[in-house]
Amino acid sequence: MFERKLVAFSELAEWRLRIRKRGQCLVATNGCFDLLHLGHISCLAAARAKGDVLIVGVNSDAAVRSLKGPSRPIVTATDRALMVAALESVDAVCIFNEVKASAFLEQVQPDIYVKGGDYTLETLDQKERQLVELYGGRIVLLPFIPGNSTTDLAQRIRL
Repeated sequence: MFERKLVAFSELAEWRLRIRKRGQCLVATNGCFDLLHLGHISCLAAARAKGDVLIVGVNSDAAVRSLKGPSRPIVTATDRALMVAALESVDAVCIFNEVKASAFLEQVQPDIYVKGGDYTLETLDQKERQLVELYGGRIVLLPFIPGNSTTDLAQRIRL
């Protein structure tokens, strides 16, 4: 059932057009989501509350390795995407191959781009910021929730 929420990267522009035709406010966010935890779920619920539709970009396995190192991801991209898609707050999920979300954002053209509180407007990838603003979107930074980190969870599991 939730598998229907997966959107292929090649279908993003068409998917976005349908959302735009319905006049809905599209919220986008992205991440690795390697070990789904309360921090992820809280951020996704908060992101969804900002608009009508929430799409989540999930980094591919190769992108996660580039970002987090050779021992990651712990969970495959397809499984990570399906777990995120199973959440009630999430309307759509797309796996993208790049480390940065620029290509994803260019296709999605969100009205609102949500990032976790570990970012500031200055530390956010500036190309991502420029793309969101170019298409008339705005960026919302959620408050940081301490103690919820996939890296910390992975280290505790290895002990």
